[in-house]
Amino acid sequence: MKLPFHVDLSGKVAVLTGAGGVLISQFAKALAESGAKVALLDINLPAAEAVAAEIGENALAIETNALDKASLTAAREKVHAAFGKVNLLVNGAGGNNPKATTDNEYMTPDIPEETKTFFKLEESGIRFVFDLNITSAFLTTQVFAEDMLDTGGNIINLSSMNAFTPLTKIPAYSAAKAGISNFTEWLAVHFAPVGIRCNAIAPGFFVGNQNRGLLFNPDGSPTARTGKILAGTPMNRFGEVDELIGTLLFLADEGASGFITGVVIPVDGGYHAYSGV
Repeated sequence: MKLPFHVDLSGKVAVLTGAGGVLISQFAKALAESGAKVALLDINLPAAEAVAAEIGENALAIETNALDKASLTAAREKVHAAFGKVNLLVNGAGGNNPKATTDNEYMTPDIPEETKTFFKLEESGIRFVFDLNITSAFLTTQVFAEDMLDTGGNIINLSSMNAFTPLTKIPAYSAAKAGISNFTEWLAVHFAPVGIRCNAIAPGFFVGNQNRGLLFNPDGSPTARTGKILAGTPMNRFGEVDELIGTLLFLADEGASGFITGVVIPVDGGYHAYSGV
């Protein structure tokens, strides 16, 4: 992988959740390319193993349920046996669910009966989205930050543009990512006396497996939602996953960002800054 710049993460042991996914797998490769040993945690073991195979001997894939503390604790023992204690954690597990997504952007008096409105969203879907994003980050941090108490460490969370301005149709995901940003700030304050930094990256709009159906029609043409997104993004395009790597490496390197904690950095082509006027 071609890195935007080089940092030395030799001696670092990094754990990444959701590591089999498109975005976090690239994070893992970048950290490994910079010298870190990387543990790839994912409930989808084959996906994590495929990434580990690409990286080589400094990568370990571990089947892990980030919503199960016992599973996370078992994963930590495997990381200790292979690499030693953890000093860098990327909470990358997260996502949305169709059961927590409305069909309509706005509630109007003439909504067709078959429309999945706010009132038809399923409780199970809402709980799943909150758990997948917030509970997973809470439990994973609880398990792995304990390794960092004596020597210090670094936690990087994944927030979203939804944390700043909620998007239509996805109330649970928007609220959950706002919670991640708040949790990031809380952790930064709580852990500062023991030398653990905590920051977050807030990606703008990147095309991935989870949102592809919202952004493109089956024939590959852009949806109306894509038109709205690009109209609100001054750079007028979607981001490329590689364009997140510089922010990741900056936050991961103590020499570059050692006095930075409790911040959420947008990587969004100007979306957050643009008022629409």
